[in-house]
Amino acid sequence: MKRIKTRERAKIKIRKKIVGSEQIPRLAIFRSLNNIYAQLIDDSTSKTIIAVSSLSKELQAELNSAKGKTDKSKLVGSLLAKKALEKNLKNVVFDRSGYKYHGRVKAVADGAREGGLVF
Repeated sequence: MKRIKTRERAKIKIRKKIVGSEQIPRLAIFRSLNNIYAQLIDDSTSKTIIAVSSLSKELQAELNSAKGKTDKSKLVGSLLAKKALEKNLKNVVFDRSGYKYHGRVKAVADGAREGGLVF
């Protein structure tokens, strides 16, 4: 329980500083035990522009060949970047949602950067 409360406190601190707009949306991450979820969010209208996860149908063939959760996370980041570039969104603000910038969270960010997103 303490770890969850610590993450929530960090998440609140991060969200005070980070705001996404229509031109520069917020890339929000959620990490569960087995899956990872990434969204591009426009905070001015409170709408999700793009959502991708390790459960997405487009990724299933590639995810079967991925070795671990970190590799799957990198694929999620690259698919998110591909979809964002199709909607002419190149710049984003990264919201790590209180998680440490390490492991799967870093892999999503690296995959998105390699896909062409700038943050």
